[in-house]
Amino acid sequence: MKTRIHAIAGGIGFLTILTFWTSTIYSEAFGTHETIIAVKNAIVWGLLILVPSMAIVGGSGMSLGKKRRGKLIEAKKKRMPIIALNGVLVLIPCAFFLASKANAGNFDTIFYTVQALELAAGALNLALMGMNIRSGLIMSGRIGR
Repeated sequence: MKTRIHAIAGGIGFLTILTFWTSTIYSEAFGTHETIIAVKNAIVWGLLILVPSMAIVGGSGMSLGKKRRGKLIEAKKKRMPIIALNGVLVLIPCAFFLASKANAGNFDTIFYTVQALELAAGALNLALMGMNIRSGLIMSGRIGR
């Protein structure tokens, strides 16, 4: 059961970040300022889904990996702090900052610089989480090495 909870929470976290990332790209490329404002506000509200799912993934992962050994589990253990720190120190503050700037109509150089940072940090988390998902699928026997 713990494995299933871990997988579901991880999938929710990954898909939430992917949705944030692609919505941002789409709104910036094809949307109006109103679209960008809506996306930035939706991302802040979406943190109510993302943060608990990532906490569940972290807690269940620590519990599941406590007694396991091997290259795959060790790699997952090394990636998780990077994912967590990137989220807490970069992505969450960027989300609030960008929503604030967008709501004020300040689409200036600072907005787009922070936007680029957020996109890069989001891409990094998606890549690291994707590697963790792949490692988990290998460890569970769902895919081969």
